[in-house]
Amino acid sequence: MPGEITRELFDHLVELAALELKPEEAEYLHKELNKQLKVIEELAAIPLDESVPAASHGVPYVAAIRPALRHDEISSSGIAQEILAQTPETEADYIVVPEIPHETLE
Repeated sequence: MPGEITRELFDHLVELAALELKPEEAEYLHKELNKQLKVIEELAAIPLDESVPAASHGVPYVAAIRPALRHDEISSSGIAQEILAQTPETEADYIVVPEIPHETLE
């Protein structure tokens, strides 16, 4: 992990993200990102017991206490035609959505 985000890298990321920042906003954000990076490096430096498996959360949710999954049942809402009647354009019972204009980034 890099020690810090350099000003050059920060400016490049701001440009890629197409952000418009005032100089004081850019300075503040640059400092805050470096603070967060330092905290991440400190957390990564904490020694962990390799015998403990990684967990997505700290509370065990084993099958014995977890309720069974319900069976999914497909059912019609009965209002599909009402919804489609409110749209400006449909095709084969689908809502037609106009293409979103976009620019190609260089």
